Amino acid sequence: MTPVFLFLLFLSVRAAPPGLTNEEAQIDESSDISEIIERANEGISMRLEHGDIVPNNDRNAVPCTATGCKWPKTGRYVYVPISISTSYSTEERNIIIRSLLSFHQSTCIRFVWRKNTHRDYINFFSGSGCYSSLGRRVGGQQISLKRTGCLYKKTVQHEALHALGFHHEHVRSDRDSYVSILTENILPEKEKVNFRKVQTNNLRTPYDFNSVMHYGKYAFTKNNKPTIVAKGNPNLSFGHATQMSANDIARVNRLYQCCE
Repeated sequence: MTPVFLFLLFLSVRAAPPGLTNEEAQIDESSDISEIIERANEGISMRLEHGDIVPNNDRNAVPCTATGCKWPKTGRYVYVPISISTSYSTEERNIIIRSLLSFHQSTCIRFVWRKNTHRDYINFFSGSGCYSSLGRRVGGQQISLKRTGCLYKKTVQHEALHALGFHHEHVRSDRDSYVSILTENILPEKEKVNFRKVQTNNLRTPYDFNSVMHYGKYAFTKNNKPTIVAKGNPNLSFGHATQMSANDIARVNRLYQCCE
């Protein structure tokens, strides 16, 4: 099966139930990615780390990409089988599909429809919020994109990048050289789980305030004061990415050796 055929196959959208009414408005698309995730996951009963990551106690987050949780590469491409819940409307499914196809335009990642022979895959469903897990999980993994609140290009890309093995920008291993975490302004129950620094593989790319993986300046604030401040410019506003940055794309290509 050639990549072209896979691409055309992915464009074929199967029928789904009718979409939401206009009254069931989603939150403002101009919101920071952290605001979208925080509001969508408010009151969620399951335990999440770093705001939107389903914990896996069997491995150490991003470093696992060096020991088995990368998606396999076949020839020039990395094929990632996916399925999308039929609970989404056709329009909602198209938002997810178009967002995933953006990876095809700039990386060697190719999302393809899951077959019964695919053991590892990603299933997109409308759960109780926006969340994913880090890296490939044997036997399949779930990405929740709640119908009311999570269906934006930046959110789909954000959660898909988690599934490809990438963490949030503000917790990367060298973050202390670029940002200050103001713990006195963070909701007490969120400090340790959402702002804990991680031993990430930064793939020789610079810290990126424009990354779709960067939370906003006021993420999880308890008093409307900043929780993340840029050391080089305390007045800098960030977390407003609407799509993957050049650095986000470069990291995917380097991790998956897309140029080889």
